[in-house]
Amino acid sequence: MSSTQGQTQTLSRSQARRVALAAQGFLDKPHAGPTMRTFDRTLARTGVLQVDSVNVLQRAHYMPLYSRMGPYDADPRTGLLARAAEKRPRRVVEYWAHVQAFMPVDLWPLMQHRMDFYRAARGKWWKDVEDSMIERVRVAVAAQPGPVTARELEQVIGSGGPRSKEHWGWNWSEARKTLDFLYQIGELAIAGRTTQFEVRYDLPERVLPAQILDLPVLDPQDAVTELVRRAARSHGVATASCLADYYRLRQQHDPKRPDLPSTAVAIEQLVGTGELEPVRVEGWRRQAYLHRDARVPRRVAARTLLSPFDPVVWERERTEQLFDFHYRIEIYTPPEKRVHGYYVLPFLLGEEIVARVDLKADRAAADGGLLRVAAAWAEPGAPAATAEQLAAELWRLAGWLGLVGITVAPRGDLAPELSAAVSTVG
Repeated sequence: MSSTQGQTQTLSRSQARRVALAAQGFLDKPHAGPTMRTFDRTLARTGVLQVDSVNVLQRAHYMPLYSRMGPYDADPRTGLLARAAEKRPRRVVEYWAHVQAFMPVDLWPLMQHRMDFYRAARGKWWKDVEDSMIERVRVAVAAQPGPVTARELEQVIGSGGPRSKEHWGWNWSEARKTLDFLYQIGELAIAGRTTQFEVRYDLPERVLPAQILDLPVLDPQDAVTELVRRAARSHGVATASCLADYYRLRQQHDPKRPDLPSTAVAIEQLVGTGELEPVRVEGWRRQAYLHRDARVPRRVAARTLLSPFDPVVWERERTEQLFDFHYRIEIYTPPEKRVHGYYVLPFLLGEEIVARVDLKADRAAADGGLLRVAAAWAEPGAPAATAEQLAAELWRLAGWLGLVGITVAPRGDLAPELSAAVSTVG
């Protein structure tokens, strides 16, 4: 970092990368047998774990933990995340934090302003949930001896079958829509999911620790300021738009609605207390902010694959600014129009993203399952050891997923070299 007295300090792009990776936990060395203590430390870095149902490789919420901790117990019933989400003392709970995400339970009171907003707006998705149905669902859930899925609740209240497809192809019954609305406004909480990934709902007092529910609800702006503070810790260095995106907050103050909290006001407050320092970052056009506790390590020795839903690559503009890496997920792109593949993961080596691979866990393959590499691409300037290092990481990933082999299809400029390296390293 460079600065002169009285002037804003400047970070090089490399320094900003290292700050960001350190803040996200990539200085923590992976080790055998991560424990719940390791989980707590990692969650403190990421702040949230985005939930996604796509299971072509591994569900999204498991991957950021693997990328930072290394192979860990990810059993959906008894593993680290399952225990943190469903066993006492409960450490995490699902809510619309970034998008649908696991968040630390102590964020629940900080989300009250969002719950109030959804209540006034009649929910995030559904505007036609009837008051009579809301009351029926409230009573029915409270009367159940434990958590309930939408399908189970339909058997109790007889809400009818699913409606015609609406809202991005979702085909939800009235009971499912009402459960989701009550979850959005905080009257229900997610107690867990079934093995088919169905949400299990329950009353908040039967899901969250009493000491969390007893915490005072902050003024909306105070809550947003705390969320921005946490986003700044997780980012290390960030622009205002990055800070707003982390917990999906309103960025600008609306003079016509002074009652609505904003990231801009939060940043002003945190700069005023010295928690954030305005800085410049090489190549960034927008003002950046450095958290006062951010580390600027001399080097980052990472070697891992990143989920498309990893906080490091969430915000695509930030990803390009930090890593010069243009990244788009192509799940919803027609196959003939995909550039890199269906489920492509960036490969982080050191402080750089040096390659990307399209992966699939073929669990049904004979003899124990295969990790299939449908395509492999090197980034410009990737080091000579990229294929060898990626092969080692693929074997580590395969072992974690319980797969016994790796196949590399001949697609992508890195595929031939990677195929040879996989055979050698394996």
